[in-house]
Amino acid sequence: MTALSETLLRKYYANSLHPYRAYEEQVGRLLTPDTVLLDAGCGRTVPVLRKYIGRARRLIGIELVSFSDVPHGIDTYNADLSAIPLPDTSVDLIMSRSVFEHLTDPEAVYREFARILHPGGAVVFLTANMWDYGTLVARLVPNRFHARIVRKVEGRAEEDTFPTAFRTNTRADVERLADSAGLAVESFEYLSQYPNYLMFNGALFFLGTCYEKLISRFDSLRFLRGWIMVTLRKPDLAGSTALL
Repeated sequence: MTALSETLLRKYYANSLHPYRAYEEQVGRLLTPDTVLLDAGCGRTVPVLRKYIGRARRLIGIELVSFSDVPHGIDTYNADLSAIPLPDTSVDLIMSRSVFEHLTDPEAVYREFARILHPGGAVVFLTANMWDYGTLVARLVPNRFHARIVRKVEGRAEEDTFPTAFRTNTRADVERLADSAGLAVESFEYLSQYPNYLMFNGALFFLGTCYEKLISRFDSLRFLRGWIMVTLRKPDLAGSTALL
């Protein structure tokens, strides 16, 4: 981060709600002390799931990579999201952050979520919007270069950067996949954040800030915002989609 980028970040985004925080608040609204909560693609150290310790009946993390530093009270499984080692209707709430852009077979994942969800249960996921400029650039760059670029731009370890597919990153795709799996789209939101990919250059960060402020101001441009946050609901036995 340059000094100019840091100054602009403090000036224009100090009071902005980051999409990560909006996502956590949405999960919190659906959570009860009796909830079985599953984090799909939870990360090596379950950074988000650990925030809900003591707030749910059971916490479960699913991840492809090896776990490390997992706190007591969280059950973890190394598994693909299309083959989750849990019984039918055994989960009340599924959350997933920055994972859906990596799904190569989203149809199978949606079906698996529907299988393990209790009737009336929900899925909350946050993922990149297909029409965000960062996503459009990422689609043009071969996956083999992504890890190196992300390490330089964001400082993230290369082993924690995974290939992207962007097969469930538009409203049309989400609605189609949800309907096919027997899930209902309860809410679909476009969210903005500061231009984090441009923090390495102050001038570019300023231009990115101008763009973000423009698409945040006008609702007609919301489809260009960087993130989509979706809540899906599995109908209950009576065909209702009432809240947990």
